[in-house]
Parts: sequence; C-alpha cells; structure tokens
Amino acid sequence: MKSKLVREWTAKAEEDYLTAEILTRQRRKRIHNSVCFHAQQCAEKYLKALLASHKIPIRKTHDLGELADALRSYEPTSALIADLFDCLTPYAVESRYPGEDATGREAKAAWKAAKEIRRFARIRLKLSL
Repeated sequence: MKSKLVREWTAKAEEDYLTAEILTRQRRKRIHNSVCFHAQQCAEKYLKALLASHKIPIRKTHDLGELADALRSYEPTSALIADLFDCLTPYAVESRYPGEDATGREAKAAWKAAKEIRRFARIRLKLSL
C-alpha cells in the first residue's frame, strides 16, 4: 500500500500528464508552451512521488536534476534518464513568461520525455501503466 503522500503526488502528476496529452492532440491551435509546462510538471511530481516513497524530504524546487540527485542513491538507474530531466527543467518557469516560446519540436520532445519519466516512475512505484 502506497502512502497517502505518494498517492497525492501521483494523482497530481497524472493530472498534468492528462492535460499535456489533451493539449498535444489539439489540431487547430497548437499550445506548445502549455504542453512543455505540463510535461515538466508531470515529471516533477512523479520524481517527488518517488522521493516520498523512499521517505526522502522533498525540497520545493522545479529543478528536476536536483530532485533526481536526491533520488539517485535510492534509484541509481535514474542516471540513465538524466538527459530527460535536463530537457524538461527549463519549462517549469521560462515557458510561462514572455520572451521565450516553445516550438513544435520542443513540445514533442517534452511530451516524449514526460512519457518516459512517467513510465520509469510508475514501474518503480509498482503502478500499472
């Protein structure tokens, strides 16, 4: 049985996952910044669920590399997907403000990264895919 905190992080992660998924299916108006933001948020919340599952204190940060570093001694294979964390981290803040806009290519890459991180986390949390 997963702890209440793990279940809450997972539920929040799934909400961002579903939001990004819906936005990627938009055909008329592409919303690349929002896809990237929700992809990053999905990954962040799954990392926090993994941290909670190991009873590791969760820092208030959007830096996925920092979260992954805290997790690494408990989940050493997370190093194999470190490039995905680096890909998504900038979308936590930058994509929400004027000056930077995500491209279609970036949105596709962010969505793919989020799906891979979600799969990684759900396997380790022993949740169905």
